[in-house]
Amino acid sequence: MKAAVIKEQGPVENIVYDDWPDPVIGDDEVLVAVKACALNYLDLEVRRGMPGFPIETPWISGGDAAGVVQAVGKDVTRTKPGDRVVLDPFGRDGMMGEDCQGALAELAKVPDEQIIHIPDNVSFLQAAALPVGYGTAHRMMFDRAKVQKDELVLILGAAGGVGLGCLQIAQAIGARTICVSSRAESLEKLTALGADHVINTSEEDFSRAAWKLSEKKGVDVCVNYIGGPTWVPALRTMKQNGRVVTCGASAGFEPQTDIRYIWTRELNIIGANGWSVDGIAWLLEEIAKGAMEPVIDSVFPLSAIQDAQRKLEDRQVFGKILLEP
Repeated sequence: MKAAVIKEQGPVENIVYDDWPDPVIGDDEVLVAVKACALNYLDLEVRRGMPGFPIETPWISGGDAAGVVQAVGKDVTRTKPGDRVVLDPFGRDGMMGEDCQGALAELAKVPDEQIIHIPDNVSFLQAAALPVGYGTAHRMMFDRAKVQKDELVLILGAAGGVGLGCLQIAQAIGARTICVSSRAESLEKLTALGADHVINTSEEDFSRAAWKLSEKKGVDVCVNYIGGPTWVPALRTMKQNGRVVTCGASAGFEPQTDIRYIWTRELNIIGANGWSVDGIAWLLEEIAKGAMEPVIDSVFPLSAIQDAQRKLEDRQVFGKILLEP
C-alpha cells in the first residue's frame, strides 16, 4: 500500500508518500480501506518530534479516518466487510498515529471495539472530520460544561477545529455564542456560521468586549483551550458560578492566574480530555439529519501530504484539512 511515511522526525520534507507493507490483522481486528483522513496538530507534533516522546521511525501518523471495511478477524462479530465506518482514534494500544501506527495510508487496522458505523447519508469526508476536534468539543460542551439552552458561551480560538465544534454544538443546544479570533477573515466566516457575536483580539481586549456583550453580567461558560496570557482575562469574563472548561493550552500551560475571581465569583474550573464513542455517534446523527455540517477547509490527495501539513503548520486554515488516499 501507499502511505504518508515519516522517515525521521524533523521538518515537513521528512514525511513522504511512499510504499508501506499492508497491515496484518489479528483475530479481533478490522482492516479498513481508508477513504478520508483528517489532519490534526498532533500529526505535526509527531512529525516534528515531541519533547520526551520520540517515535521509532519510519512511522505513519493520523487517527481521524473513515473508510470501508476490507476484512475482519475470526472473532469479530459486530463488523463485516463492506461496512462504512469511522475509527475511534484512541483504544487499547493508545492513540493512533502516536502510540501505534496511524491511518494516513491506504489501509489501516484497528480492534473491532474502535469501529463506529457511519449512517448511509454521511460522507467519508464528513465522518473523518469529527473524532478529535468535534468529538472533543462534544465532551467539553455536553459531558463536562453541561451547556444549557439560552446560556451565553464565550469561545476562545473559535476558528480552530475544537472551537468550530463548540460553536456548532452550542447552536444545536440553543445556546448563545461569543466567538473570539485574531483574524478578520475568520470572524466573517464565524458570523456566517451563525455566531451571535464576534470579537477581534487584534483590535480589542476580548475580556472587556465580552463583559459588555454580556450586559456586564458575565458569561455562563468560557471555552478556553488557549491558556497562557488568555487565562486571567477569561476569568474576568465570567458570571457568578460560571464554568471555564479547558482541553488544552496552545499558548502555554503555566499561565499567571488570579484566584480572586475563582472564589469571589465561585467559578468552576473544568477539565476535559478526549472524546467518547457516544459523542461521535451523536455528531454523526446530527449530520445525517442535516442539523450540522462539519467545516472542511480543504481536501488534498494523500500524495500531497507535505502541502497539506504546510497549510496546517501556517495556521491559515478555517476548519479541517482532509486527505484522500
